[in-house]
Amino acid sequence: MPGGSKSGGRGGGKSGSGRGARPGAKRLTPGRRRPSSRRWLERQINDPYVAAAGREGWRSRAAFKLIGLDDRFHLMRRGARVVDLGAAPGGWTQVAVARVGAGRPRGGRVVAVDLKPINPIENAILIEGDALSEDAPARIAAALGGPADLVLSDMAAPATGHRPTDHLRVIALCEAAFEVACALLAPGGVFVCKVLQGGTETRLLATIRRRFAHVRHAKPPASRSDSAEIYLVATGFRGPGDATNARDDAGGDEPG
Repeated sequence: MPGGSKSGGRGGGKSGSGRGARPGAKRLTPGRRRPSSRRWLERQINDPYVAAAGREGWRSRAAFKLIGLDDRFHLMRRGARVVDLGAAPGGWTQVAVARVGAGRPRGGRVVAVDLKPINPIENAILIEGDALSEDAPARIAAALGGPADLVLSDMAAPATGHRPTDHLRVIALCEAAFEVACALLAPGGVFVCKVLQGGTETRLLATIRRRFAHVRHAKPPASRSDSAEIYLVATGFRGPGDATNARDDAGGDEPG
């Protein structure tokens, strides 16, 4: 199936395709834009995931990245409690609502958090605020009504164009999201976080391995081939305070 890049600073924010121009707005064409903007627009026009997101009602092509990860790793089940950190505009939240059956009998619960306001999503609980603030875990736990089964983070700091700097910024967001996940997850829970090619920083990866039974890196089909993003998928949360040595699944890592 046809994901997209989420961008934004602390607390996240995902970029996605719009659902129509404002009345009276000028139509933007490749010829009116600077070369970098023109390349972006041409890529959007020719991207099958952008088109599919519009047809299927997803708020961004990013939805297909989570769909790809869930199809492979079976992250979500009916009745699960899910947290989406840095959720705007809501593509991942929409997928989570559908896949855990939020709002349906024996369905799950989805809490989405972002600094930016998110337009209402049926059967999702939206929190406007810093997903990584000191009081965020308590607010999220209260909204969830219990421990989380899955914590998602597709957050990415605004790109600087300097790859080492961008890598450090993304790792810092991943580290902060990991701390939130450890505060919210039930034993056996799952944590998914965006990193960049080159994998997760060694010290952070070692810490995550101690807290989860299995840790893998994967690049879903909807992640653009020219994008450096990959995803860390950590399963089998060992519970608060349990830092038993874990292992990677054999062959579990996938090159970015």
